[in-house]
Formats: sequence, structure tokens, C-alpha cells
Amino acid sequence: MMMADSGSNEEVAVIVNTDITSTESENNLINTMVERGTALLRKMEINVAEAEKRTGKNTVNMQETYTVYLIEIRPAETVPEGGTPATPDTLWRRYSEFELLRTYLLVTYPYIIIPPLPEKRAEFVWHKLAADNLDPDFVERRRVGLENFLLRVASHPVLSNDKIFFLFLTEEKGWREAVLETGFQDKVDSRLKSLSAMFRVKNPDKRFTALKHYSDELNTVISQLLRVRVKVADRLYGVYKVHGNYGRVFSEWSAIEKEMGDGLQSAGHHMDTYAASIDDILEEEEHYADQLKEYLFYTDAVRSVCRKHELIQYELEIVAQDLVHKKQQKEELATGTVRIFSLKGMTSKLFGQESQEQRESRLAALEQSIQEGEETLKEKNTECHEFVQTAWEDIERFKEQKDKDLREALISYAIMQISMCKKGIQVWSNAKECFNKM
Repeated sequence: MMMADSGSNEEVAVIVNTDITSTESENNLINTMVERGTALLRKMEINVAEAEKRTGKNTVNMQETYTVYLIEIRPAETVPEGGTPATPDTLWRRYSEFELLRTYLLVTYPYIIIPPLPEKRAEFVWHKLAADNLDPDFVERRRVGLENFLLRVASHPVLSNDKIFFLFLTEEKGWREAVLETGFQDKVDSRLKSLSAMFRVKNPDKRFTALKHYSDELNTVISQLLRVRVKVADRLYGVYKVHGNYGRVFSEWSAIEKEMGDGLQSAGHHMDTYAASIDDILEEEEHYADQLKEYLFYTDAVRSVCRKHELIQYELEIVAQDLVHKKQQKEELATGTVRIFSLKGMTSKLFGQESQEQRESRLAALEQSIQEGEETLKEKNTECHEFVQTAWEDIERFKEQKDKDLREALISYAIMQISMCKKGIQVWSNAKECFNKM
């Protein structure tokens, strides 16, 4: 969910750094992960425990304010009844390191839908909510989002086995250098290259085209849903706060009444309580909105996989086209027939035919080039086939996860709305009882 943080408000996080295995028999967690192919979460517990605001100087020696997040990891072991859980290991990570990790994963695993980071700055915010990225409520939601990102990666069957991710969790110093040493930055596809592939692929895979279209539509739908929610939240906030006016009027009215005074005062108190409850309600709503935002940002990760497939398909088509052209050249050279206008054809007519020795030399060179082209085409076909196979496995896994997560989020949101309505009914029922006693 984010881009690199080069400004003055950079985020940071903390993670632990010691032996995380529960016994000496598991003394090298990296090896056991690779050998057993198990998700990292079966080995360790990961959580982002808290956030803290700090100030310091950045790389250009200017003062900046940023947030740091404390990440804890501990062995995933059963604690005996009455026992004490293992002390967690901790280390600090700046937000830019989360971004670097995600970029590395995007480049290294182009066939996987990489989990997004939480938003860098608040989007789809109703007017009473602070948009400042250092606001405590926003920082708390960001903390939850960062933890969710780590858990998503750690539970993925492929990403969880990545050594760089493991080092991210366990090595405070030297991690950035280890990432850069992988050379992943040299593999980043340029935007121009991706755009060229998108517009020039002749035989796009219909499945990926449909997936890309679905991703665009899902992005639009979730964006609209979040915008509607913002409008509802704004109006709901006003409706609740207006109930505070009922409370004020009832309280003032109670001061001039004798028999009715107590009932009016109690009713006013219920209205005040109702008006004040909206702040907590809408803050809870933000957590459900963040779950929707995660899938809003997931749509870009899906499109990234589709773009990579387009690029591989485009490269395959270019190799195939080049091979056809070389075979045509060989046929023309062997038969002496030129099918299309060419500079070499004109040269032959003007200056005479080349010698037999020259033709045989060119034929041998073309034959060698054709053999190399066929090998390259075979490699590209294999690469494309393997990409489609592995990508589609992850896409199916993602679809299952998406359906489950969004279904649960929407059900929870509906339950919260029902609960909120019930509280409103209860407030007015209480007010009615107060009026009955007057």
C-alpha cells in the first residue's frame, strides 16, 4: 500500500533479533523452512506491538518527525498452564524498509499477488477525521495494517520461505545491504517497456485479460463503496451530535418543572450519552474501512501480475517474429528469390550477385542464428508456461482469501450497524420510560 518515504514524515518499525526456535533441534530456522516448506507462522508469532513518535535528522541533515513501530517475534510454542511465554525479540524498522521489502518481493516474485502495505496518508476520510499521518488514531490503524502485512507474507506458502524476509524479521543491521546485494533493482521492468507490451501484444491470454478487467472493476466498486461510507459517516455524525441538542433542551426544561423535572433530566442524560457515542462508533468503522482499503490496494498487485504476463508474452512474440524473419531470409538466400523489397536485393541488382562462397557463409551464419533463435523461443515458451501455471495457482489462492475476507468484513460491518441501530432504539426506549414516570 505505499511508496518510498523520502520526506520528513517517515515511518519506522521494530522487530526482534535472536534465536526464535523453540528447541536446539530447530537451530537454523531458515533451513527448516526451506526443507519442510512450511509457512513461517507455524514457527513464530509476529506482531506489531506499539507505535512511537520520534524526531531526528534525515540523510540531508534536516530535522524530521516520524513514527516508529515496535515489532515483536517469539517462537510459536505451546505455553504450559501457569507457565510464562518466551520473551519476544524486538528490533526497529523504518517504514521505508517495509517499502523496500515489498518492492523486493514484487520484483523477485512477479507471479505472486504481493500483499499491500497500509496507506501512507489517509484516504476516503470523513471531515471530522484527521488526515495527518502523525494523528494517533491514524498511526494506530497504520500499526494494525503493518502487522497485517507481515502476517500476510508470513502465511504465504512461497513468500514465507524467502530468506530476505526472514532477515527482515531477525537482522536489525545489514538487512538493507543484503537486499541490495540480491541485485533485484536491475530486474525492475521500466514503465515504458510495460506500456509497450500492453499495447502491442498480439495474442493476449484471455484469462489474464479478464482478470485485469475484473481488477479494474473491483477497484472502482470498492472506491465507490468507501466514498458512500464517507458521506454516510458525515451525515451520521451530524445526526448523533444533534441529539446532544435534545439533551441540552431537556436539561434546561427540567429546571423549570417540578413534577416533570427528574424525568426530563434523565431523558436529557440519555440523549447526551447517545450523542457522545458516535465518536467511538465511527472510529470502529474506520477499521472496517481499512479492510476494504486493503483490497482496494490489492487490485494494483493483481494488475502488476497481469502486466508482467503481458511483458513475458510480448517478449515471446518478438522472439517468434524474429525467428520467422530469419527463416524467410534463409529461404530467400537458398533459392535466390526475394519476396519483399529489401536494400540487399537492390544492391544485388545494381552490383551483381554475391559469390557462392559468400552465400554459403551467410547461410551458415543464418542457420546458426536460427538454431539460437529456436532455443531462445523454447526458453521463452517454457518461461511463459511456468509463469502462467505458478501465477494462476496464486491467483486461485488469492480469490479464495479475498472472498472469505470481504465476506467476513461486510458481515461484521452489518452486525456493527445493527448494534448501532439497537442502541438508538434503546436510547429512545429509555427516554420513553423517563417520560412515562413524569
